[in-house]
Amino acid sequence: QVQLVESGGGLVQAGGSLRLSCAASGRTFSSYAMGWFRQAPGKEREFVATITRSGGNTYYKDSVKGRFTISRDNAKNTVYLQMNSLKPEDTAVYYCAADSVGSYLYTRSYEYDYWGQGTQVTVSS
Repeated sequence: QVQLVESGGGLVQAGGSLRLSCAASGRTFSSYAMGWFRQAPGKEREFVATITRSGGNTYYKDSVKGRFTISRDNAKNTVYLQMNSLKPEDTAVYYCAADSVGSYLYTRSYEYDYWGQGTQVTVSS
């Protein structure tokens, strides 16, 4: 089992940057693919980015391509989401998730086995 704890959220002006971190417990972090999702008020949770267990492959939601970068450090049991050129429409609670298959780039929330509690990102205009 994996426990996930996100951090790094906050309030930032449009055009600014934030880096989210997701720390995982357990010795098997490197066997999980990891994903970031977000949920804005009144909207469904949506996929943002995913990375395979080795870090060799990534995939992004179209609207964040070129602005967000997902990465991982398996030695530190941590996955990151670097967010640049933030827009007000990026405002949401951001969640990290772990998928035990590990080698696929899943984009649907039901394909993930473990979830963090979320961290709030607010982008002001």
